[in-house]
Amino acid sequence: MPAKRDLRVGLVGTGFMGRTHANAYHQVRRFFPQESAPELVAVCSRDEDKAANFAAQWGFGSHETDWRRLVERDDIDLIDIASPNDTHAEIAVAAAKAGKMVACEKPLGRNLAESQRMVDAVESAGVASMVWYNYRRVPALALARQMIEEGKLGRIFHSRFKFLQDWTMSADLPQGGAGTWRLDAKLAGSGVTGDLLAHCIDAALWLVGPFAEVCGTTEVFIRERTHALSGKREAVTAEDAGLFLARFANGSLASFEATRFARGHKALFTLEINGEYGSIEWDLHDLHRLQYFSHGDESALRGWRTIHVSDSDHPYMMAWWVPGLQIGYEHTFIHQVADFMRGLATGEKLVPDFRDGLAADAVVDAVLRSARSRRWEAVEDFAAPFNLEGVG
Repeated sequence: MPAKRDLRVGLVGTGFMGRTHANAYHQVRRFFPQESAPELVAVCSRDEDKAANFAAQWGFGSHETDWRRLVERDDIDLIDIASPNDTHAEIAVAAAKAGKMVACEKPLGRNLAESQRMVDAVESAGVASMVWYNYRRVPALALARQMIEEGKLGRIFHSRFKFLQDWTMSADLPQGGAGTWRLDAKLAGSGVTGDLLAHCIDAALWLVGPFAEVCGTTEVFIRERTHALSGKREAVTAEDAGLFLARFANGSLASFEATRFARGHKALFTLEINGEYGSIEWDLHDLHRLQYFSHGDESALRGWRTIHVSDSDHPYMMAWWVPGLQIGYEHTFIHQVADFMRGLATGEKLVPDFRDGLAADAVVDAVLRSARSRRWEAVEDFAAPFNLEGVG
């Protein structure tokens, strides 16, 4: 772990998530000057032109075409994995064995066994880890977390989470290869369960607490697609839609839904949590607004209120603009880097680490098992203690 110097980063992946990570590393010191500035040492892509162009555009000092070279380099402290899911476990395990810190996109592995290997590797090596569940860093959700911890909702009874998209509805869309690897279970591990529902699951773990058991179902609507690499028609094994019910360790109930077949929705991520004293509701499309109902209000004035989470006393907002002005999706990654840098400096756990990611993957695993067994399935509890660390 670096001491009294900036964090030296080697990034694997030059796609959409690689861009979000690179941008966060660039911006963090500008808005969180109290934290150390990451140094962008090298980026890796199997396509040399992509790697070279990405390095030039995003300010990396060099580029590689084999991730093993990043792991071997002694001028890199952190390996950041923003490549497809089938690469996560091999890279993370090798990086940890080489004494590197490891950050990884979600889900950790394609299955629970891969995820467990990744956790074992970083814990055996004693290196810091991070999984990029960036929605924890939305200021409105960070405020929701504080409100729950303060008891404003009281005992939680119900919650509901959904994440809806429509981008895979065309039967002409291929599976596999760049851009559409998420439709190939061999590469992704699962479909919407490990992709979209994973975000809902992590938010539920963070806001409600550990899961006890789940009962789920999945569906593949287009059962055969042309594979982008082979050019042949192949069966689709990554689910297009998934729904499940959950019981939590605290006795509350929840429903979850995710699909890529909800026409008209590009990224509709919503949640609602109902407790004995009040309720909260949030929508990614209006991410600064937290809806809040308090039964403790005067009865004649009781009703849902809108909290515009943009004031300087709201989580993270002191770093940005004047009250009333908004930030967006990319800023959640900046917040996560800032928290990670602070955690390295203080020794506190301030971000979801690989064990937190394993907790989410355990729920994914149980949902997929339930869809096959058509029964309620228990969830193994890998979650870290339920506390407020990591809220900026």
